[in-house]
Amino acid sequence: MCGIVAYLGDKHAYPILVEGLHRLEYRGYDSAGIVLLDDEIHLVKKKGKVRDLEDAAGGTPKRSTIGIGHTRWATHGEPNDVNAHPHLSGNGRLALVHNGIIENYAILKKALERLGHTFVSETDTEVFVHLIEEYQTRDGISIEEAVLQALNRVIGAYAIVVVDKEDPDKLVAARKQSPLVVGVGDDEFLVASDASPIVKYTNKVVYLNDHELAIITRDGNLNIRDIANNHVEPRVEEIDLKIEELEKEGYDFFMHKEIHQQPQTIMDCMRGRLNVQEGWIKLGGLEEYKKQILQANRMIIAGCGTSWHAGLIAEYLFEDLARLPVEVEYASELRYRNPVIREGDVVLAISQSGETADTLAALKHVKEKGATIYGIVNVVGSSIARITHAGSYIHAGPEIGVASTKAFTGQVTLLSLMALMIGYERGTIPLTRYEELISELGQIPEKVREVLAYEEQVKYIASEIKDTANALYLGRGYNFPVALEGALKLKEISYIHAEGYPAAEMKHGPIALIDENMPVIVIATNQSAYDKILSNVQEVKARKAKVIAITTKGDEQLKKYADYIVEIPETMEPFTPLLSVIPLQLLSYYIAVMRGCNVDQPRNLAKSVTVE
Repeated sequence: MCGIVAYLGDKHAYPILVEGLHRLEYRGYDSAGIVLLDDEIHLVKKKGKVRDLEDAAGGTPKRSTIGIGHTRWATHGEPNDVNAHPHLSGNGRLALVHNGIIENYAILKKALERLGHTFVSETDTEVFVHLIEEYQTRDGISIEEAVLQALNRVIGAYAIVVVDKEDPDKLVAARKQSPLVVGVGDDEFLVASDASPIVKYTNKVVYLNDHELAIITRDGNLNIRDIANNHVEPRVEEIDLKIEELEKEGYDFFMHKEIHQQPQTIMDCMRGRLNVQEGWIKLGGLEEYKKQILQANRMIIAGCGTSWHAGLIAEYLFEDLARLPVEVEYASELRYRNPVIREGDVVLAISQSGETADTLAALKHVKEKGATIYGIVNVVGSSIARITHAGSYIHAGPEIGVASTKAFTGQVTLLSLMALMIGYERGTIPLTRYEELISELGQIPEKVREVLAYEEQVKYIASEIKDTANALYLGRGYNFPVALEGALKLKEISYIHAEGYPAAEMKHGPIALIDENMPVIVIATNQSAYDKILSNVQEVKARKAKVIAITTKGDEQLKKYADYIVEIPETMEPFTPLLSVIPLQLLSYYIAVMRGCNVDQPRNLAKSVTVE
């Protein structure tokens, strides 16, 4: 959530900061602001979009070569100009941007008020910068020393960047449980929540770890300290991210582009891991801990939102193919109850960003209990990638649209590879069956491309149901989680209430809602339960609902009952989610566009949920 960008170098900071804030818009926000530093602090912040900030900054001096910027997603205090970041110290000397939540801000605020501090906003962030000010003025210390003192007092999550008017050639940044990366360029530095504002200027980055503080100076020095003020040697890494990956490339929305990228991103996820001709699957990240996973008593999968849905599909995959008991948990619930975790357990963490706060907190909790933790993430160098014992990247490239599409199919692809590999090595998949499965998995990218060819048909269906107030999604087996995912997509970007259900559960409540105004989307590709699904469709149709059926190509029976049909190519049942989800992504996309919604930045949502 939120986005931070900062610059120190020989270029004008303003255009770099504004461009960086635009790059970070996908994270979700409701206000934006910048501070430019020369002899004075020039502060501009505004409720609304970055373009509103640009309008407000019209008369601001823009010669400065150091500055900080922020997009805010409201936590403490409503979205307005006053609560927007950056926030200033009481003496006007310091400016700070902050992602995260300071849990003990109320106690600190009362203590600071007793010392004479006055606050103008409702935010925990303003308390943070006043606390730094108190240490700096009381003890006559440098900005970095004052920040270190303050970090030892605050409880919670933070990524911060601070500037000091009296020390205008320095940025001070720190993180705990919220991502922060330093870009190291030629005679310039950038600091940001992720690499997207940095990649245009440099591909060399340093990922800050929890409890680390970076002191960045104009003379080209990057000094990293831990919270005990010990020196930490910076580890400079090169990122493989191209600027064109952050552009729409002719599409109206990033989500539309990302839906169409899936034949390629699924192939990229399999590249080097699946060899159909030679008949093998290799996951490099799995090798060191393969023994623990093969001998695991059970697997616990933790995720949030779309990643949780991918985990539900993984439950079917691992139990069906590898005969490995699986429990799928909301990471937020796993964190706050007292789960039974044993040393022989494997915990699989799924997250697109690798920064999901609930998932991170859950992993720290189970790691203490001795479980082996395996991560499946998209973002290289992310917090989950670093905290896990081992893991695999899905290689989907940057996903800018808040509603996940290509990351979901990347996760399911990786989980399919993993389940097949483990199942074969555990002896639960015979060789001939194994060869059939990997051969079919290798054909999935081309079959996704076939499904995308039905886009105009899905667009027409969207035009027929775009004004509905509610929708019901039904699926069985492997496609039950796909029904959940389809309903989530519709809710996220079109603001239509939708629910996903196991098809057999329809009679246990939801059928009461069905009438002629209710579209029911049925995923009816399961060979193992086809007759049951056909009965469900007939029950729905008897109550005059509009039935939209996702079927296997050549299915003539369902055409008798469904109002609209979208066909997908035939595939083996474990891989149907990779195909059946594509029409549901397109359906939600077109409904949202026709309703005039902001597809890439839906209201109240953030791409990376970095606060609990």
